Amino acid sequence: MSSLKADFDELLVRIEAGRDFAHASFEPVFYLVFHPSAMLEAKRRLPAWEARLINDDWEVHRFSIAEAVADILDKQPAFIRAVWQTQDAKAPLAWDKTNKALAGALTKQDALQQRLEAQLLALEGHDNAILLVTDLEALHPYLRIGYLEGQLQGRFSVPTIIFYPGVRTGKTRLKFLGFYPEDGNYRSVHVGG
Repeated sequence: MSSLKADFDELLVRIEAGRDFAHASFEPVFYLVFHPSAMLEAKRRLPAWEARLINDDWEVHRFSIAEAVADILDKQPAFIRAVWQTQDAKAPLAWDKTNKALAGALTKQDALQQRLEAQLLALEGHDNAILLVTDLEALHPYLRIGYLEGQLQGRFSVPTIIFYPGVRTGKTRLKFLGFYPEDGNYRSVHVGG
């Protein structure tokens, strides 16, 4: 298994190389792939990585999937949350129903996708901006980041690093959290894993 430090160093080299491609077909989306067992280590290193990027003259922005998911669920209308609580009280072990209801709230009107897109739009035109997408584990069991990346294709105007807890099984194939089925629908650059 490669080290997170070496993988992050390689990722920065690739980001710099990617800046040379100004043509429309290049999406500046980069995944730092690490084994799920290294999730805490990656979170511990994140402040140092942000500081390094700032020292390298990047304008660093962070989009936390966990914060966005929590905010979307917290802002559901009171009557919907009441229905969720009633249903949960009736069948507290019906996790499939619970997960489908929560996933529906995240995908209804593309709520999560719109938040990430709004962040990307806010950074458009910022030449030195870089977006760090963190806390992907909060997508389980609702969505996978490949879906969001696909929906936002063509909208990544700044380099975007996605911190991906999973296993790399090929050049473009990843297993989210190490146990989801392989997914090869990624159009991004993958480092590590």
